[in-house]
Amino acid sequence: MSTLRILSLLAATVSMGLTAGAFALYAHTVMPGLARTDDRTFVWSFQEMDRAIMNPWFIGGCFMGALLLTATAAASAFRTDAFVWVATALALYLVAFVLTLAVNVPLNDALKAAGDPLRIDVAAARQAFDEARWVASNVIRTVLATGAFGLLAWALVVTER
Repeated sequence: MSTLRILSLLAATVSMGLTAGAFALYAHTVMPGLARTDDRTFVWSFQEMDRAIMNPWFIGGCFMGALLLTATAAASAFRTDAFVWVATALALYLVAFVLTLAVNVPLNDALKAAGDPLRIDVAAARQAFDEARWVASNVIRTVLATGAFGLLAWALVVTER
């Protein structure tokens, strides 16, 4: 058993778990909490959280890391019993990754570009944001990333057999 294969699979699993957890946190806590706020609080809070999440720990270690580390794990698991599990995890996360770039990021960027909540029509900014679309996309990417995490965890089990 290759140390590189085990380490890449372990790193991919941890990174995917962190990413799935971040998506899930938005699904079960952040967005339901923000849904109960007024327009100014929603716009200001979401803008600030989106600025805060754009950091090397999340972008590099989690969001991009999950993709790159899972691809590395898939390459290193080629022709092993774990390959199908890792490759399927990679496929699931690739869909979540593309969905994030196609739906969530543009909505986030548009809300940030709307401007300072003290100087804009926050009701219009919130409506243009399309909360329901963002939430639906986030639920899908949460399910996909969580599934990918489970598959990577199973790949660790299969690798140890």
